[in-house]
This record gives sequence, C-alpha cells and structure tokens, in this order.
Amino acid sequence: MAQAKMHHPVSWVIFAGMAALLLSQGVPVRSGDATFPKAMDNVTVRQGESATLRCSVDNRVTRVAWLNRSSILYAGNDKWCLDPRVVLLANTKTQYSIQIQDVDVYDEGPYTCSVQTDNHPKTSRVHLIVQVSPKITEISSDISINEGGNVSLTCIATGRPDPTITWRHISPKAVGFISEDEYLEITGITREQSGEYECSASNDVAAPVVQRVKVTVNYPPYISDAKSTGVPVGQKGILLCEASAVPSANFQWYKDDKRLAEGQKGLKVENKAFFSRLTFFNVSEQDYGNYTCVASNQLGNTNASMILYEETTTALTPWKGPGAVHDGNNGAWRQGGCVWLLALPLAQLTRQF
Repeated sequence: MAQAKMHHPVSWVIFAGMAALLLSQGVPVRSGDATFPKAMDNVTVRQGESATLRCSVDNRVTRVAWLNRSSILYAGNDKWCLDPRVVLLANTKTQYSIQIQDVDVYDEGPYTCSVQTDNHPKTSRVHLIVQVSPKITEISSDISINEGGNVSLTCIATGRPDPTITWRHISPKAVGFISEDEYLEITGITREQSGEYECSASNDVAAPVVQRVKVTVNYPPYISDAKSTGVPVGQKGILLCEASAVPSANFQWYKDDKRLAEGQKGLKVENKAFFSRLTFFNVSEQDYGNYTCVASNQLGNTNASMILYEETTTALTPWKGPGAVHDGNNGAWRQGGCVWLLALPLAQLTRQF
C-alpha cells in the first residue's frame, strides 16, 4: 500500500515512528494481558470482499494507529496511505477500526494495532487471511487415440486454500471418482473408456469449478448384425449390415465377387454411420444368392456374408390340434378343413360295419 505524502502533527509522527520501530523489532504482546487493549482474532475473508480490522481500546489510550507490516495505514483520524480501499470505520473511546475494501491476495498478512498509554507504546497483531475461489488454469485438450494406447490427462488449478482436484468419467457405467490428483493416467485404453472426462477443483470457498476433456478411442469395424433374408419373387427385399467403428466405417456390398454399385438397376445402397442397407425393389430369380458386406476404416476391415433366398408361402401349416388349419386368405379354408377332419372317422366306422 502506498504511503501518503501529507503533513501530520509532530506528536503523531513521533508516535507512529515508535510504533513502527516496535513493530519492526517484534515487541511481544501477550494476548491475555488484561491491561492492554486487544485486537481481534485472525480475520478470514474471500477475495473481493471487505475486511474489517477492529481494536478494542479504553480511556487510558492517548494515541492509536493501524499498521500493515512497516507501513502506517491510519494514525488516529489521519490517513497515512494512498490506497483508496482503506477507510476508517470507528475511532471511539472503546474501538478503533479500519476496513479494507475489495480485498486481494496481496493484502494478506499481519496487521498491527499500536496504542500509547502512559507514554509506553504497545502493539497487538491480527493476521488477515484471504481466501480465493478455485480456478482451473490449465487442462489437457481433447484427444484422439487408438484402442490399446496410453492416455495422460492434466488439470492444474489455483486457489486459497489449495483446491482438491478430482477426475471422473462421464459415463452411465462409471462409478465415483477415478482419480484424486492433478493427473489421470489410463493404460491400455479400451473403447468402453471413450467419452468425456471431467476435472473438478474445489476448496469450499465457492462452488467447485469443472471442465471436461473429450477422449475419442479409435478402433476397427466390428459387424454386430448381418442376417440372411427370405423374400418371394416380385417382392421387396432388404439386407442389413450393422457395424460399430471409430472413425465410422465405410461399407461396400458384393454379390459373389462382384461389387454392387450405387444406382444399379433395381438396387439401392443406403450407408449411414453405423449400418448399411441393401434394398431390392423387385426381387427376381437372378437376385438370389450370397452377398458380402465389407466394413472398413483406417484401422482395418471386416466382412460378413448373408444369403438372399427365395421364400415360398403355403396355405397349410402343421396342425396345432384337431381342426387347426392355417387361415391363409379367408375363412373358407377353415370351414373346409373341419369337414375333412369329420369325414375321416365316419369312413373308418363304415368299414367296421
């Protein structure tokens, strides 16, 4: 804090000089000394708040001043520093108080209330503690890595007191914290460990601050679903190939050894991020056969075969019980089936007699 350049009574100058000398020499004062006016206990404030420093006095006190280290802030009603944030709150027969507004970390430290009684200056000290909300000053950038690689994430934060730093994986399957340190090490990362990782810094001064890092795990395609399909001649048929991969897979379709091109007559190939659909709008005999789906990305490829085969429909299905006949189109089949079932035991009875 800057010192003011102003004129003061000689007696104040002498007192302030003696107070500063006592302070610099570290003259001790017992906090339990009942004959000496006592300053308040340590003061703790958050950065940006106001700190009030109070010193209790009585009618024996003839001179009083507040000092910061070796600088005089106030002597009586006179301000000795240039800092506009320092103001006098009270100078009464029982209390001598100042306030430091918009406190910052450089204000932290010892403050001394110096009084003169019976021509003997004495001091009492109070320590100002400034708390600072946590702030993340450095964090790793988003990262992309191949499956099986090693990942190292860093999160640096400041604050007073020093913040506690934790890492957690933002995933439905993740449980609790995975690291309580500035550094997070993952060895042999798997695809299940991809996603966002959240760094949290907290010190109970304010709400925790959080930032996230996205970890992308690359892996070759894996075909999860590819089924053969039966379709009657003249109907619409669909072959579906589902694959997971990062980056997303590129799909290609083959019939036997011949690649199928987009826009080929009667066919449509529809490729999305995680599947490919091959559509036959009007299945013919020539369409039946073996088809291969190939999924590939920069890390590798895989394939799966499936068959488009002819499916025939029949009106009758195996009986499920007496008179149980598949109703292919209408109720006439059901009625006819019942008559035929009744005729069989009647014929057997006729032969017996």
